[in-house]
Amino acid sequence: MVSLSIPSAAQGLRPVNLKTDLAPLADLIELAFADTMDSSGRAAIREMRALSRLTPGFLLGMNEVAQGIGLGFVWIENGKLVGNTSVYPAHLPRSYGTTWIIANVAVHPDHRGRGIARQLMRASMDMIRRRSSASTTLLQVEEPNHIARSLYASLGFVEQRTWNLWRRSSMATIPRAQNAPYISQRRAAEWKTEYDLALRLRPNHLGGMGWLRPTRAELFRPSLFKLIGDAFNLRSVERLIVRGDDHKLRASLWVESAFAASSTQLTLLVDPDYAGLYDDALLNLVARRFGLRSTLTLEHPADDIITTAVLQKYAFIRQRTLVHMNWTIP
Repeated sequence: MVSLSIPSAAQGLRPVNLKTDLAPLADLIELAFADTMDSSGRAAIREMRALSRLTPGFLLGMNEVAQGIGLGFVWIENGKLVGNTSVYPAHLPRSYGTTWIIANVAVHPDHRGRGIARQLMRASMDMIRRRSSASTTLLQVEEPNHIARSLYASLGFVEQRTWNLWRRSSMATIPRAQNAPYISQRRAAEWKTEYDLALRLRPNHLGGMGWLRPTRAELFRPSLFKLIGDAFNLRSVERLIVRGDDHKLRASLWVESAFAASSTQLTLLVDPDYAGLYDDALLNLVARRFGLRSTLTLEHPADDIITTAVLQKYAFIRQRTLVHMNWTIP
């Protein structure tokens, strides 16, 4: 780790300077989130350090990470960078309006408790107001971090839903399924039924399908352009379903894989009347088919207690618990 010092005499709050701040920002973020940083976070830190050796013009023109960092703010104390916020456009469909993300809210441990994070947040929110008269801003916060959650709530952010991030090793054993229902591939014509199930279980006011995944029809009926793009990039989505005794779709499991991906991503939807039964059957099948050769990952609502127990039965390990919050400008 390099020094947090920067060649600047400025003190207090100021916008990020990409010429000088990227390397000390990487150090601060790594220090602040050391206990919760996953492999993608560590990769982002390495990228920031690599980007610090490039020219700012190239960064702003070519790299989204640098663009988001460049919109943020830092706090300087005695020549050292000790606080940060980053602001990114969320790139959601236009129908959802202008949406921003505030990320990397970090203050050096030696400087916490002085209101630095609040001032950084206010500066970021003021910047968003100036750029978008009506917009929504999203952020994620670790569920146990009650100090940060209280700060964001005091600034007007509202908690949407809490999500668990699960991971299952390919080395884990697979319990035997009992009385498994019939599982099949979802037919194209059943997309609307699956979409209706998702709207009931994952309404957008509770965060939709997960982080930056609003519940929208395009996820269930992808366009030809999306299908061609997936094929070109060696991505695939298998949709496994279970129908109830009334032949209606009652549970769905998406299995998303990509060439050279480190894991297989799952998305699980289960009618509450069938929780503990159909989710068990679907997870058993996917563990047997994919779990011996690939790590399985899943983002799932923490308030789904029954499916949580099923995930634990199949050796999924909870990696993080995150609260999704949003703030809307009237």
